[in-house]
Amino acid sequence: MSFDIALSGLDATNTQLNTISNNIANVSTSGFKESRTEFSAVYNGMQPSGVEVAAISQNFSKNGPVNGTGRALDLAINGSGFFVTKDHMGQLLYTRSGIFGTDRNNNIVTNGGMKLQGYSVDNNNTLQTGAVTDLKIKTSSLAAKATDSVDFVANFDARATVIDTAQNPFSPTDTDSFSSSYTTKVYDSLGNPHTVTQYFTKTGDNTWQVNVQVDGADQPAKTQQVTFNTDGTLAAPTKPFTVSLTPGGANPMDVAINLEGSTQFGADFGVSTNSPNGHASGELAGVRVEDNGMVFATYTNGQSQLQGQVILADFANPQGLVKAGNTSWMQSYSSGAPINGNPGAGTLGSLTSGALEGSNVDLTSELVSLMTAQRNYQANAKTISTSDKLTQALFNAV
Repeated sequence: MSFDIALSGLDATNTQLNTISNNIANVSTSGFKESRTEFSAVYNGMQPSGVEVAAISQNFSKNGPVNGTGRALDLAINGSGFFVTKDHMGQLLYTRSGIFGTDRNNNIVTNGGMKLQGYSVDNNNTLQTGAVTDLKIKTSSLAAKATDSVDFVANFDARATVIDTAQNPFSPTDTDSFSSSYTTKVYDSLGNPHTVTQYFTKTGDNTWQVNVQVDGADQPAKTQQVTFNTDGTLAAPTKPFTVSLTPGGANPMDVAINLEGSTQFGADFGVSTNSPNGHASGELAGVRVEDNGMVFATYTNGQSQLQGQVILADFANPQGLVKAGNTSWMQSYSSGAPINGNPGAGTLGSLTSGALEGSNVDLTSELVSLMTAQRNYQANAKTISTSDKLTQALFNAV
């Protein structure tokens, strides 16, 4: 009986040694979760019969360190949750390893070729949260967009000297005919840039004249009267005023300039907001992933365009997941159904772009456990050796 008990101890300890060795081997594997061999005693009625391996569990409660890599598609989860990936057979796999890149079809994939899952966008780049699908980066050029509005907020200096426009009519070359100026770059339908310069002339108490010049023309394209209330807030215009442009070879343009929020105080002229829409065409320059999983393509013209959103999944019982590899798992009956959601929502962790979660293996603890397992193995081996000697002595006595 003692021989069988010791043999069960050798088998169980050998499994423990394999588990510890695997932990040590993967101490530098991104997204790896340490495993632990759990034992239980075996009894035959009231008679002890040795030991067996009850389970090999993984530590999903402890996250590994987050280390920066500088690669935009390297992602780390800060908290709970798993990335959702799909293999070539259509099987969903869940992982904490955030090493992602793109394949020849511009899908976002793991280093093993599994496609990252999330919400895609339609042709108008509107996020479609109804269905989970493969995430993909569009590599086509970003078309030019003509400017049709400018949000312009500035402080008009109330201390400025009143200018008599009858005696000193506005001229962009005569600095005495205006109090201050500001230039905004706009784009036509072909993506060509144009300059829209506003010249601000104080014509009386709380009254200003804005002359808008396009591309350095001698005559203003628009003259707009602006008035302020006695508390410095804008009185008129209450709606945007329109400046028309006729660029050569491109569509005619009407640019609405919105002065809402502008003030007149006794302080230097200053612009706090100058936000024209529209842009030139651009080529794909890179990818950016936000902490909420939003994936943006960035272009050489400084614009960004939404490509989709990474989702995360969590389980009621992660220990019930079935291992599909050292850093990937599959759903099982014991794990329960996955709960999908946006990063940072509910109990799901947020994302860190340009970083990876390292292994959560504590190398020092594993080495101590290795020495303990080796002593246990030696003790069981010694038991077998002693049992063999006693049996031999018994045979000799007979």
